[in-house]
Amino acid sequence: MSAQGPAAPNSTALDPKIAARLKRTEDGLVPAIVQQYDTREVLMMGWMDDEALHRTLTTGRCTFWSRSRKEYWVKGETSGHAQWVKSAALDCDGDVVLVQVDQVGAACHTGDRACWDADDLGAVVGNRPE
Repeated sequence: MSAQGPAAPNSTALDPKIAARLKRTEDGLVPAIVQQYDTREVLMMGWMDDEALHRTLTTGRCTFWSRSRKEYWVKGETSGHAQWVKSAALDCDGDVVLVQVDQVGAACHTGDRACWDADDLGAVVGNRPE
């Protein structure tokens, strides 16, 4: 991994069948939604490149690419708020990863359980027609 950016496709040990399914941003990244495995609570979103996804799939810990720090980070490595992987899946288009985890402590860098806890936008609630 270089300091210039995330690993290029095919420069990682990610299973080629998985790599072929990924639709990445121009920066080579895929958004990863992290969800608590038993309650289905949506905890956070982070960015993964092929190497971060490979590490997530093979270590049992969520690994992300930090766009600001230009480096890999394992969730909880410094905070203790680890994410223990229970499953991972791609959406139908291959452009989003869903990682179900057992979250220890806060998922958000603010200290909140989830990144969406603090801000309700007040959307009108829709009702499905009968």
